[in-house]
Amino acid sequence: MQAFVNVFLGFFIFESVGAAPITDTIIYDSEFYDIPFGELPHPFAYDENKQSVETEIGTELSSVIQESYPSAPLIEEAEDEASTSKLIDGSSAQGSGVLGPQTQDGLPTCLLCTCLGTTVYCDDRELDAVPPLPKKTTYFYSRYNRIRKISRNDFANLNYLKRIDLTANFISEIHKDAFRRLPQLQELVLRDNRIRQLPELPSTLTFIDVSKNRLGRKGIRNEAFKNLDELQHLYITDNNLDHIPLPLPESLQALHLQNNNIQEMHEDTFCKMRDFTYVRRALEDIRLDGNPINLSKTPYAYMCLPRLPVGNLI
Repeated sequence: MQAFVNVFLGFFIFESVGAAPITDTIIYDSEFYDIPFGELPHPFAYDENKQSVETEIGTELSSVIQESYPSAPLIEEAEDEASTSKLIDGSSAQGSGVLGPQTQDGLPTCLLCTCLGTTVYCDDRELDAVPPLPKKTTYFYSRYNRIRKISRNDFANLNYLKRIDLTANFISEIHKDAFRRLPQLQELVLRDNRIRQLPELPSTLTFIDVSKNRLGRKGIRNEAFKNLDELQHLYITDNNLDHIPLPLPESLQALHLQNNNIQEMHEDTFCKMRDFTYVRRALEDIRLDGNPINLSKTPYAYMCLPRLPVGNLI
């Protein structure tokens, strides 16, 4: 009897399961969760061939997902742009971009040289010309290179530039306006070159070093330093000068003229002949050693100075 009951119950359960309605299988995508295929934005036609239907489904899903998410190349481009550091001018990587303008070597300046903040270091890079500099450069060092010429526009529009150091190059020619148009230039270092003529100088300069060049008798124009009212240090050693360039600004503190060919000095070179009360306190450091001049012949030339010049007194 028990066996008969078990067979009857089993047959009843089997019939119930077979009579249950069959629902369509719903496949969900992570972006369109809880939305059946039939309600997706891009409905597709079912084919009787199962393989064709599956292919069509895959194609449509790919298009939907691509519209929802950016493609891989776009993501990489965005990451590259976000990770690029901003140097000096913070502009784009093209032209005068984050690594500076393109140089003659086809490299950005800040890749060929070294840029730290607004300072550009191009020392010992075998450069034969001044590289294009970012507009916000304040300090530029290009020592121990092969630069032969400074052109008119090498430093054009660099309104923040305060220091230029071109020590130990082969510079023999400088355009007369190469530095004059720099509104904030304070320090100009051109020592150990082949310069024969000084260009026009901006009145903002406080420090000039043109030692070890070839200025000679005519390399410094008359009154070249007269209007440099903020000039404090002037170094013109080893240039075969035969005179002291006058007039010198009242602001001058140090004047180095050693190892030239200066043979004489006037009594009003530093002082005022007709004003014995005049005192020139700022000018404390004068170097004239290594010149064929006897300083003892012009004692009144130093009466207004706090210290005697260094040089031959015999």
